[in-house]
This record gives sequence, C-alpha cells and structure tokens, in this order.
Amino acid sequence: MSSGILFEFDNHIARVTLDRPKALNSIDPEMDAALFEAWAEINSNPDIWVAVLGATGEKAFCAGANVSGGTEGDGRRMALGGGLTGVGGPMLTLRKPLIAAVQGYAIGGGFELAMCADIIVAADNAQFGIPETKVGIIGEAGIMHRAIRQLPHHIAMALILTGERIDAQQAERYGLVNEVVPYEKLLETAWSWADRIASASPLAVQAAKDAVLSRAGWPLDIALATRYEPIEAYANSADRIEGRAAFADKRAARWSGR
Repeated sequence: MSSGILFEFDNHIARVTLDRPKALNSIDPEMDAALFEAWAEINSNPDIWVAVLGATGEKAFCAGANVSGGTEGDGRRMALGGGLTGVGGPMLTLRKPLIAAVQGYAIGGGFELAMCADIIVAADNAQFGIPETKVGIIGEAGIMHRAIRQLPHHIAMALILTGERIDAQQAERYGLVNEVVPYEKLLETAWSWADRIASASPLAVQAAKDAVLSRAGWPLDIALATRYEPIEAYANSADRIEGRAAFADKRAARWSGR
C-alpha cells in the first residue's frame, strides 16, 4: 500500500492502520488512495472475512482530513476515507464486517470514518467530535447525517451545534461504541471481536450485513418483503452445506468462504 497506510492480513482478518501519527493520522490524498486500495482488496479477496481499522500512536485515531473528493492521476474520484464515507465523491461499500479501534482524537473526518465501521472499540482516552461549527467551516454534511442516525437526537444535535466533544465513556453510554478498554488493550480487544466474527460463516455474515444495511432506512414491510441476492446465493454455497453437516455432527464448522 501507499505511504500513510499499513495493510496486512492473516487468518482471514485484515488489518488496516492509519500511519501518520505526527499529523494525528489526518487523511491526505496519498492516504486516501491507499485506503481505496485496501478496501478494494478486502472486498475482492475471498480469504479476507473481516477487517480491523486502527491507527498508529496514542494521541489520535484520526484528526480529520485535508482532502475531500480526492482525485488520482488516472482520474479516479473517490469519497473521503478511500470511498468509505461517501463524502466528496462516490461511496465504496465495504461488504466485509469492519471493526474500528479508536484511540485519542476521532474528530471531523476521523469521526466520520469510525462511524463507517460495524463495531467500534474505543480506548478510554478516545474523544469524538464534530468541530465544523466551532471553527466556522461547513462543507460536506456527511458526518452530521451519520451522527443523527447513530446517536440519540439531542446528543447528536448538541455535538453538531456546539462543536464540543464527547469522551469514550459517554460514547459507550449513548450506544456509539460497543466497548471501552484501556489503551494498552485496544488492539487486543478489537482483534477478539474480529476472531468472534471470523468464527461464523463468512458468507452468512456478509449476506446479513448486506440485508441489514441495504434496507436500514426503509419501512419494515418493504424490508421484510425484499429478496436479498447474497442470502439467496448462500443457499447454494459450500459453507451452508458445511454448516448443516457440522451441526449434525456436533462439531465446529470448517468454513471455506465459498
């Protein structure tokens, strides 16, 4: 991957690390392009079942961005965060589960990026904020739309209107994060979540994520009546056969992701 991003995967779990600690891991164009490459690899590689997004250094997960709607030399345009946020360009949908391991500052575009995850684990020093109104800069409103959907209405509005931050304990109380741990245990805890997800059928997990998120904003009757292609495709997969055999044999399933 390009400068500013570390990428590796092992035992079906990918690890993407924001690696500009001196810049509080803020996202620049090169980093944006590297994130796009990472998400594309995770989506296309059948041996990757879950991803963990973390950052280098104790001070910040990501303190925002100095790029929006980045453009590469080949003319490809993407949204902030390698396309993940949908801010400033076309949005890339990550089909695999994503866990964000957040420490220190997660503000502006960094907060937005964390909210793109399916599960958030926060270090006890984490702070989440939307500083746009406080600094007098209002551009793309993606972070506000996500916050009003992922936080209680009045909590989100207070963050948006004041530009103030909430700490990890408040974020957990409001349901924004799944777990708060000491900084020293952050990656260990995020990896534990990834292991738990990877122990389930990867195709079933991906089909469930697709079904839930693709109809999250729709009325319940429409969501219930929708036919979901990934779920229908799973019915003919090797993993479905293996799951039924493992249940009958009272043993752990040996998933292939096929």
